[in-house]
Amino acid sequence: MKIKNKLIITIFSLPLIATPLALTASDDNVPPIKNKLVLEECGACHLAFQPAFLPAISWEKMMNELENHFGEDASLDKEMTREITNYMMANAQKNKIVNFDNPPLRITELRWFKHEHGEREAKNMLNKKKLNSYVDCAACHKGADKGYYDDD
Repeated sequence: MKIKNKLIITIFSLPLIATPLALTASDDNVPPIKNKLVLEECGACHLAFQPAFLPAISWEKMMNELENHFGEDASLDKEMTREITNYMMANAQKNKIVNFDNPPLRITELRWFKHEHGEREAKNMLNKKKLNSYVDCAACHKGADKGYYDDD
């Protein structure tokens, strides 16, 4: 009888134990940004995108070209640039094959992004939400700032 009760408790406890693992392992969620400077500087103009969205080479290239950051001058002093670059590269997407001569710089141009935001769905979403671009992830993904992109 004691063994049966332990088995029942164990079986019903598994979802409670597995839930945090599922949240961090989900394709819809990424680790949140924990660097205050990244949140302040990148978040001053747009959602501070989590580094796991792009490989390190992409963040390095982007940070080395801040004077022309998608048509804007986002230049920072050397110390700030170094701190943000180091953080983004250390927490970047892992194990992805990248064209080192032409690394991706726009998350919206990545294959997984296009898959998740199909062309027709994307146009409808932009029109319904009155958005000009995909930079405002939080308009549709309420937990985007914390790395939660599940929209189910």
